[in-house]
This record gives sequence, structure tokens and C-alpha cells, in this order.
Amino acid sequence: MKKIYFDNVSTTSLNPEVLKTYKTLLDDYYCNSDALYDDGVAIYNMQEKARKLIADSFNVGKDEIIFTSGASEANSLAIKGLCFNNTRKHLITSIYEHSSVYNSFKQLEEHFGYEVTYLYPDEKGMIRPDDVRKALRPDTLLVSIMLVNNEIGTVEPIAKMSKIVRKKAPDAYFHVDAVQGFCKVPCKPSELGIDLMSISGHKIHGPKGTGVLYIKKGTHLDPILFGGGQQKGIRPGTENVPGIAGLGVAAKKCHTNSKTSTEHMRKVLNRLKQKLVENIDNIRINTPQDCAPHILNVSFGGVRSEVLLHSLENEGIYVSSGSACSSHKKEPSYVLTAIGVDRAMIDGSIRFSLCEFNTEEEADRVAADAAAIVKRLRKLNLR
Repeated sequence: MKKIYFDNVSTTSLNPEVLKTYKTLLDDYYCNSDALYDDGVAIYNMQEKARKLIADSFNVGKDEIIFTSGASEANSLAIKGLCFNNTRKHLITSIYEHSSVYNSFKQLEEHFGYEVTYLYPDEKGMIRPDDVRKALRPDTLLVSIMLVNNEIGTVEPIAKMSKIVRKKAPDAYFHVDAVQGFCKVPCKPSELGIDLMSISGHKIHGPKGTGVLYIKKGTHLDPILFGGGQQKGIRPGTENVPGIAGLGVAAKKCHTNSKTSTEHMRKVLNRLKQKLVENIDNIRINTPQDCAPHILNVSFGGVRSEVLLHSLENEGIYVSSGSACSSHKKEPSYVLTAIGVDRAMIDGSIRFSLCEFNTEEEADRVAADAAAIVKRLRKLNLR
């Protein structure tokens, strides 16, 4: 039985070229990039080459790129590093950000005396730019809104929001969690009009434990970690150069192929949605029409998502019952709750997420197997 992996929002397979680069550095270039002898210099140059590759994909300067252990750290560094360096105490975010963003704001609110305005999405998962306008104040320090929602695929109107921020609160900063947007939707900081942006390596066929924070020139952050002063002291600690080099290769390939891969993913996604709607009654498509090309969230009435997920797994099909960071929690999805999905339908929600290697044939098989399983489960009343 051929495995079908439709859980690429959680993590992606490692690109063979990335693995080759990663292994070469582990085997042959294992000394410290701060070392002054030739091998150390060579490793440092590999690290800086990766920094340049990523900067080029963002169309920014190389000195505006900081490497982290992943997007969770990048998000925390952007938010807390900015707040710890400023006296203004008002922050704006949305109620359905990734937990690394949402919980950072909660900590600042509950333990450091910050006032946070939480914005709610509309029924399509969209944060209204006018709500950002209304929330802005003279003492607003930071706005943080994700580019693509990781559970339902909504693409937020970041450029519209940033124009509002620049006009009404020109001293405020704008941070974007672009983990699910990078190489899927337009993602250049200059076009979005933002100051800080986070991405993750393992969402683009790069290594786990790698991430990037873009920091616009002139934006000062305090470090949240302390060590040997690497990366201008903003993110100290011995660099994970094998991971960084692998991330550089992954970012280059992802950026170079983005137009072709997004068109392909969109085609497969539409095929999957069409087949599910045609073959299964009493379902709800939670993903909006104008979504990212790789995410489809569907609620199946009369079925529990965990049972459906494991039934699909028995057929060699891998999907998710929600956000990877919250899939083990018993509470209902806060994203689906925020957009007004009925609790009973939330309990039957499945997220299908694609990469450029998935095919229409796989979509047909997933839809057919899902239809057969849902019919069987409803007949058995296994809720």
C-alpha cells in the first residue's frame, strides 16, 4: 500500500539535496564557525552563503536575516525582543495566532503589564483591516498578524493592514508569522510593508530545528537569550551550520519553484475539494475560497475526527485533526470556534495539507477512501 502524506502543514519531507548538504557538513565540516583556522572560515562562509540565499528570496539585505531554532523561537524573539526594548505598552494581535505568538502576548499581558487588543476574524477567518485601524492607539508598539492561517488556510490582507498602521500609528512595528505563507503566497517584506517576519525550515522541505527571523534595518531588538554574542548578539549561541546550510538550499529551491509548485498544489487542492463534496453529504468546507494553495479544512458531520484520522491511517493516508501544535489537546479548535463553526462539526474536522509532490491521483484516492470510511462510521455510529 502506497503511503499518501497529506499533512504537510505539520512538517514536510526532507528534500534529498538538502539532506546531502546537511550530511556533508555533519561529516566533513564539523568544527565551530567562529574558529579562525581554515575549516572554521570555510564553515562560516557556508553559513553566510545560506544567509544570502534566504535574503535573496525575501529581497532584503543579508544583514537583516537572523537564524533561529525554528519559527516558535523567531516569533518569541520578534515579540519579546521588541517589547523589552520599548516603553510603550499597547499591543495588537488576533485571537487565532499560532500558539508561539498568542502565548507570548499572553505572557506579556499577564506578567509584564502590557495591554493587548485581540482581534476576531470574520466567518472566512479574515482579520478585518478596519478592526486594526480601530484598535491602533498612540501608544501601540506592535501589531502581529499571521500571513496564512495554519488550520484553515486564510490569507490575511497584510499589505492593507500595514498601510493603515503606517498612516495611523507610524511608530508602531508590524510582525508577521509567515510560516505557512513562505513560497505559497507573495511574501516579500517590502511588498507587505512589515518590520519583522518569521519562517520555519521544516515547512519547506528543510531541516527541523531551523528558522529565520527577518528584522528590518533600523529595528532594534533586545536578545531573549544570552551567550557568546553570535549574530550581532541578537541570537547568541553556536550556530547550527548544517541546519542553516540545509535551510538555505531548501529556501532557494522553494523560492525558485514557487510559481509552478503553487499552481500545482492549487490544482490538486481543488480536485480534492470537488471529490469530497461530490461523494460525501453533510460536510462543511471550513477553508475560504480565496485560500492558500495547500490547505483544506473540512468538517464531516456525524464522525469524530480522531476516528476518521486513524481509519484513514489504516489505509496509508496521513492527515491531521487540526493544528499540529494543538492536535493532542482536548479543547475544540480555537480557530474553528473563532469563525463560528458548530461544536459538533468541529469535532469532525480534518485538515488536508499538500506539498508540490502530491498528485491529483492521490487526491482521488483520499476522497474515495474518506467517502467509504465516513459512510461506514456513520452506519456504525462511531462518534
